[in-house]
Amino acid sequence: MSLESEAGLAGDVLPGVLSEALHAELVAFRRDLHMHPELGNQEFRTTAAIKERLEQAGLRPRVLTKGTGLVCDIGVTEGERPAVPVLALRADIDALPIPDTKTDCPYRSTVPDRAHACGHDVHTTVVLGTGLVLADLHTKGLLPRPVRLIFQAAEEVLPGGAMDAIEDGVLTGVGRILAVHCDPRVDAGRVGLRHGPITSACDRLDVALDGPGGHTARPHLTTDLVTAAARVAVDVPAVIGRRIDTRAGLVLTWGRIASGHAPNVIPQHAELSGTVRCLDLEAWRQAPDIVHAAIDEVATLHRAKSEITYVRGVPPVVNDRESTELLRRAMSARRGRDSVESTEQSLGGEDFSWYLEHVPGAMARLGVRRPGERTVRDLHQGDFDADEHAITVGVEMFTAAAFLDANGMQG
Repeated sequence: MSLESEAGLAGDVLPGVLSEALHAELVAFRRDLHMHPELGNQEFRTTAAIKERLEQAGLRPRVLTKGTGLVCDIGVTEGERPAVPVLALRADIDALPIPDTKTDCPYRSTVPDRAHACGHDVHTTVVLGTGLVLADLHTKGLLPRPVRLIFQAAEEVLPGGAMDAIEDGVLTGVGRILAVHCDPRVDAGRVGLRHGPITSACDRLDVALDGPGGHTARPHLTTDLVTAAARVAVDVPAVIGRRIDTRAGLVLTWGRIASGHAPNVIPQHAELSGTVRCLDLEAWRQAPDIVHAAIDEVATLHRAKSEITYVRGVPPVVNDRESTELLRRAMSARRGRDSVESTEQSLGGEDFSWYLEHVPGAMARLGVRRPGERTVRDLHQGDFDADEHAITVGVEMFTAAAFLDANGMQG
């Protein structure tokens, strides 16, 4: 089948179009997850809900070793290795430690200071729905190639639960892996695609500064840690910007600074915390040394002793060209060529990148903005919500990808 004919297919030519009943069920499932958000490595209720629904469909999901997250094969006899490389579909299942601030929403979070404010409930529901559709097609003898569902815990916990899932063997026999991430800047019914890096590397940085404190009347006899912390906060990002090619997009941004307890006492301790983000993979590999050196230089200039904790997070998600094209073909087949738009590289981090260190794959930005809505409910904000039409879009794109990928393998 040519790319041109695939792009011109109507949605009802490829198997896997959602029924109204299944869409309604998936919306209800997503809302239940939204009301009961769980943090990374604590997703026991979420895991149980996914497992129960997959088992109802006749599947045999396996809960991962840590007790949260699970993996489930479709079209593979239990205990056997797949005869051909498996197409894997990955979803992240954890929530964020922030309050749900939506008003007049019947499915807002029931858990204080917990919210699905990044759309992981949508990702989970999309992969679950795809699994239910493919399982039904398999029972009818219509599934051309095995598919693996990966429901991964702790995406929001650096360096990401993907590493635990990989150690648990979820990529064994996998030839390609696909994922979606909600994008509140894109209308529901559309997806954004990009070949190459689509997210950035993200690391965490904690800095402790120490020195002899004293009276604010005699700063010359002390290490003025408040000033030292302020100079580290301001000067270090500027120094970093002159130590590496600016096109690498290496950016240090502080999220917390704390020091002192009284207005007339120079403290003996100060702390700063932030993130290091980078657009370029090679620059990311150099980042720890560059950041350490810049902090030490500025701290020493102000007679402060620095202790640096640099926590490696995730590399950029780099979409494989063939996998990106597969998603484009699948979406075009379902919704037409105009349903796909180009997207830019984000400075956000995503541990889907760890899977791509092992197998080729791609992530699509799934539009979740209500068409015509002017207010953008950004990710990681307490009022985030999604147009639930996106669930159907994601499921139908993934099911189309499963069929088109199998067609390509055979051709």
